Amino acid sequence: MKRLTAALATTATLTLLLSACSGLTLPSTSGWQPPEVQVDESLDGFDRFTEQEPEWKDCGDGFECTRVGAPLDWNDPESETISLALVKKPATGTKLGTLFVNPGGPGSGGGQYVRDGVDGAVSKRLQESFDIVGWDPRGVGNSSAVYCYSDEELDEMLFGDPREDSGLEPGSDEWIDEAREEARDFADDCLEGTGPLLGHVDTHSTAQDLDLLRHLAGDEKLNYLGYSYGTFIGTVYADMFPERAGKLVLDGAIAPDVTMHEVVLMQQQGFEQAMRAYLEHCLAGDDCFFTGTVDDAMLEIGAMLDEVDRNPMQAPDGRWVSVDTFMTAMITVLYSESSWPYLQVLFEEVSAGETDTAQLIADLYYSREYGEYTDNSTVAFSAINCLDYPRGVSVEEMRKQAAEIAEAAPIFGKYAGYGDISCEEWPFPGFDDRGPMNAEGSDPIMVVGTTGDPATPYAWSKRLADQLDNARLLTYNGEGHTAYNGASSCVNDTVDDYFVNGTVPSGPVDCD
Repeated sequence: MKRLTAALATTATLTLLLSACSGLTLPSTSGWQPPEVQVDESLDGFDRFTEQEPEWKDCGDGFECTRVGAPLDWNDPESETISLALVKKPATGTKLGTLFVNPGGPGSGGGQYVRDGVDGAVSKRLQESFDIVGWDPRGVGNSSAVYCYSDEELDEMLFGDPREDSGLEPGSDEWIDEAREEARDFADDCLEGTGPLLGHVDTHSTAQDLDLLRHLAGDEKLNYLGYSYGTFIGTVYADMFPERAGKLVLDGAIAPDVTMHEVVLMQQQGFEQAMRAYLEHCLAGDDCFFTGTVDDAMLEIGAMLDEVDRNPMQAPDGRWVSVDTFMTAMITVLYSESSWPYLQVLFEEVSAGETDTAQLIADLYYSREYGEYTDNSTVAFSAINCLDYPRGVSVEEMRKQAAEIAEAAPIFGKYAGYGDISCEEWPFPGFDDRGPMNAEGSDPIMVVGTTGDPATPYAWSKRLADQLDNARLLTYNGEGHTAYNGASSCVNDTVDDYFVNGTVPSGPVDCD
């Protein structure tokens, strides 16, 4: 297996894997397992799903877990049954209802997110008033999951020898033909490993699953907190079921009508702005790797990227740190201001030809620990996105878009084009249209945007709040990806008051 598609897949992943990162931590290995799903197959149609009685079992440390069944195809009530894994932290005080939480992705599991980090997911105040429930969406984690490639094959895809691509000019006909062939190999392996589920892991199906979970929890309306890509799940839900959309907070929002090209272009601009913010902070201190101005330092980072692209580094374990891995490490750290100190070490090591920190951060990003991938987030990301976005971009348009990205983000953008190829060979069609959504008739929805968010630019939160029929925009003037349950008491109190007391701001809210 060559590295060409790996470069494309890696770039697409680092620009689109969206989650509520709040600092660098290693992947969890808690190993919780919910019980097997129990569905009464004697019932007809959807009744076998809506009449379930979930059996919650203790899974340690005050958490409970279960599985429920859902139809593989929501358009066919007689289709086979898939399972959804859930984790619950029961309310510690007077219960107002159930609050469903999703950390983002696509491909991130909500069960482990709640099981191992409930205090990072929601405040103690919300834990008092709600059962906090995280679930692994279809295709993800402990639910019926997407399977593609062995650990060894993923290592080759993500960390294989990039020198095998030498001689092919990015964007050339030969380069694109090779990329298509490798994308087809990956897609074929996913289909063989996953089966028909691979065609039903789209976000609209997940939103229908979420409505089933709301019903089984006994809530008339959905209470929901979605971070990053999780905001898209919440937006789709509200647009499909506006009469059942209760208190929804969408933090780090994705505008539903953004194209794949817009996503990549605006994120590359966002990460360059985040890097400039880091450099301003770094250069103002006494111990910064760089000297001179922010512009000087950005050019030096660009030169480092070019050098790693020309001369990738092989780590002691045999894996390679290519320009894609270096980019992944930088961008992962830029998700959170609290992680900025890792950049100093990263730049020092890469400039000296050392690979430890780049590999450490990339392994965190891909949920890789001790040579094994602890979840399927990387492959689930591809499977979900390939269904959620339209396809059919011509080679000529790809080249035009790649040039636009490189011009808009001159340091990072040159390494971020041609991501569309990774889905062109997918065995199932993508969604026909990514249009605006308004959720007409819903209760008030709170959209939270951070002005310095590199992964989900603030402009998307404004765009979503404008599209929704009944929304309030909560702005955090600061850095980092997502805002709730962080440093701003203004953001935290506004969100908590909304969930607990039903307090809806009369208009937009600004927080520092």
